[in-house]
Order: sequence, then structure tokens, then C-alpha cells
Amino acid sequence: MAVALLASVFVVAACGLVYELCAASLSSYLLGDSVLQFSTVIGTYLFAMGVGSWLSRYFERQLPAHFLRIELMVALIGGALPALLFIANAYVPGAFRLLLYGMVLVVGTLVGLEIPLVMRILRRDVALKDLVSQVLTFDYLGALAVSIAFPLLLVPQLGMIRTGLLFGLMNAAVAAWALWIFRHELRRAGAHALACALVLLVLLAAFVGADRITTLAEDRFYQDRVVFSESSPYQRIVVTRGHGGHRLYLNGNLQFAERDEYRYHEALVHPVMAAHGAPRRVAVLGGGDGMAVREILRYPSVERVTLVELDPNMTRLFASHETLAALNGHSLSSPKLQVVNADAFTWLQQTEEVFDVIVVDFPDPTNFAIGKLYTSAFYALLEQRLAASGYAVIQTTSPLIARKSFWTVVSTIESVGLKATPYHAHVPSFGEWGFIVASRRPFRMPDALPAGLRFLTLEGLPPLFDFPRDMARVPTEVNRLSNQVLVTTYEQEWGR
Repeated sequence: MAVALLASVFVVAACGLVYELCAASLSSYLLGDSVLQFSTVIGTYLFAMGVGSWLSRYFERQLPAHFLRIELMVALIGGALPALLFIANAYVPGAFRLLLYGMVLVVGTLVGLEIPLVMRILRRDVALKDLVSQVLTFDYLGALAVSIAFPLLLVPQLGMIRTGLLFGLMNAAVAAWALWIFRHELRRAGAHALACALVLLVLLAAFVGADRITTLAEDRFYQDRVVFSESSPYQRIVVTRGHGGHRLYLNGNLQFAERDEYRYHEALVHPVMAAHGAPRRVAVLGGGDGMAVREILRYPSVERVTLVELDPNMTRLFASHETLAALNGHSLSSPKLQVVNADAFTWLQQTEEVFDVIVVDFPDPTNFAIGKLYTSAFYALLEQRLAASGYAVIQTTSPLIARKSFWTVVSTIESVGLKATPYHAHVPSFGEWGFIVASRRPFRMPDALPAGLRFLTLEGLPPLFDFPRDMARVPTEVNRLSNQVLVTTYEQEWGR
């Protein structure tokens, strides 16, 4: 019996950590600012576990029966946590935070009850000294196993909803095992057996129908029909299709809309490419959808393009999916392209290559993991990889809605000794959008553009570099790794 209960401790610890990671990851996906969300969710969860441990003192009799019931409640509530949060975000977004922290408190309290009860049950057969060391050892081993498997195996292979349900089934299996072990001690073994069977059936049915649950939530959230969705170790990738064509969302944030993405990507790429004259070696940081590469390949002088994209799922999807590959002109299959799936910050530290043009097309700085790619440390690395006559261009949020955030990036680029030349373009799906040219030499307007552009013209370029009063420069701090002021500013401005 002792061995079985210690094995249960391993499973209980693994399940508890999975529910904690699911809640923190989902709040990060849907609310942004991963550091804040992980910190508050984990803090709330640990507090709730402390409350559960304190409450365990009031369980005096029928400890196996209490343990069994608690396992079933954890299985049902914890296992359903990701699915319920997804649905709440789609149908009742105003209640998402309340449900999130409410479920974290409930699950944390129940998990906090588990280990003390197991220890008191084991105390019948194991000396206290050995009891504490064995229980804590299995507890920590379970946590270690899940912390490794969650980002590398569970979420990429099963998705968030199925991961939660799988571990709910594991909690229910522990309850069923406890029912068998303590069947002679339980007063109402039949009722407990029925409860175990019902919880297992509910969780199993939900596991089988997880795709329908995901589709139900995402179709409601994204409005348009979801044609592709996938969870990678780095983000949730969703592609929808509606009257305006395809849209790409990463962690719920729109990245492009087919009907007007040409405005964004032409504005991002052509001012620097055309101004350089004859760029031969070009790097694209981010931009795993291949749209920026499509525009770069319009220039016959280009000999090589290096695309640095963290998520291999993105480059694979936009290279192999027939419809999406057609959107980028099959640019990711070009013999001139080299794809590097790596963190851009680390890649810049390690590479010794120098480029005529560097296109920086990262998502907006919604969290500190992305925010580091907008810091002075990052731009100092960028400067080292830029040819003496080269240009870099950085997509930089909206100078109208997030005015202070935009000019913070300008100040940060200037802090490393580069000249910053800001400009903006109207993209209907995003509104007024900003870009910044970074270079050692002054930026000059190009005297020619490639044929076949749908948005940019030589006559239309100069107005893009003019900022009206409501988008004019304001004083800002430099965004450093040590402060990451940009993430906080961005959240404040877009949160309005």
C-alpha cells in the first residue's frame, strides 16, 4: 500500500503542476504580459495550496474517503480548467479573470489538501523521518517530469485542452486506485465507485471531443471560420478565413489580414531595399509567414536571404500549406532563402555575418520575452551585423494609439549610436502603423521602386515620413534589458 500511495504522490504532484502551468500559460496567451500573468497565477496557486494544507487539519476521520473525494474534485475541476477558460474567453470575456483566479484558488486549495492527507494515511506504516523524505522526493520528481514535458511534449502534441483533460483522467485514476486499496475501509464503496466512473466518463468524453470544444471557442472568439490551429512550444497559431480572406493570429493577436497585408509588407520592406540600391545579402528577423521575404525577392540583386524565425511550426506551415504558401508567393521555397529556426537575440550574438539590409518583423512587445527584442542590448547586436552602408527597418506598433511606445523604440535605437528615421503607413486592419529605419548613414529617399507594387509609389513615399501633431515625438526613456519600460508602456497604451 505504501508504494502505491507514493506513486500516487508522484501523479498528484504532476497533475497539480500541469493545472498551474495551464492557467498561467492561458492567461499569458489571452491577457498578454507573461511575467505578470505567470507571477500572479502561480502566487495565487501557492497561496491556495497553503490554505488547503491548513484546512487539512480539520479532516480527522475517514481520511481515505476524503482523499478519494478530493482527487475526484481535482480531476473534474483541474482537468476542465483549460476548456472552461477557453470557452469563457470566447463567450463571456468580461468574466475571464474572475473565472481564472476562482478556478486557480479552488484547484490550489484542493491540491494543498492532497499531500497532507496522503502523509497522514502513510503514517500508519512508515516512520515519520522516512515518510517526509519519501513523500517530498516523489512530489518533487513529479513536478520535474511535468515541467520538462509540458512545453516540449504535452502542449505541442496534445494542445492545452487535451493536456488538462489527460491529467484530469490521471487524477481520477488515482481516485479509482485509492478506491480499490481502501475498499474495505470505505463506508459507501458503491457510491464512491459510481462517482469515480462518472468522473472518468465525463473526462474521457471531453478528451475525445476536445477538438470540438476548441473549435467552438475559437470560432466564437475569432468570428471568422478557423481553418488551421496549432499550439507550438512558443505560441498558439490560428489561421481564419472570412469575407476578407485569411487572417493570421498568434496568441490571439492579429498578425496580418490577407486583404491589406500588402500595404504593411510593402511599407516594411521597400523603403530600405530601394534606398540601398543593390542589396545582396538580406536578413529577416521574425516574419515566419514569408510575406516580407516575398517582397525582398522582387530585387534581382539579392543573392541570399536569411530568415531567422523562432518557431519552426510557422515556417513549416507557410512553406507547406498550399493556400498560405500561395499568399507569400512560395517565397519560403526559394533557393535564395536560408531558414534558421532560432531565437533572434541569440542568433545575433553567435553569427558573424554582415547584411546590407536587415528587416525586423517581430510581434509587438506584449510581454518581456518579446520586449527583449526591442531593447538597447538587441539594437547594439543589430548594429554589429549591419554593413557600413546598410539599413535596418523595425516594425514598431502604432504611433497614434501607442505614441509613447513608438518613440521609446526610436530613443532606444538612437541610444546605441544608430540614426533613427521613423515613418508610418495606414493599414486598415491595424490603423496607423509605424516603422523605423536604423542606419549609420542618413536615410535617403529611393529614386526607383520595383514594378507591380499595389501600395507604394515614389510620390507617396515622402508623406509617410511626415508626422502630424498627434503622432509627433514625445520624450521617452530608453528600453533596456534591466527595465523593459516598453512592455509596461505598451500595455498601458493599448489597454486604454
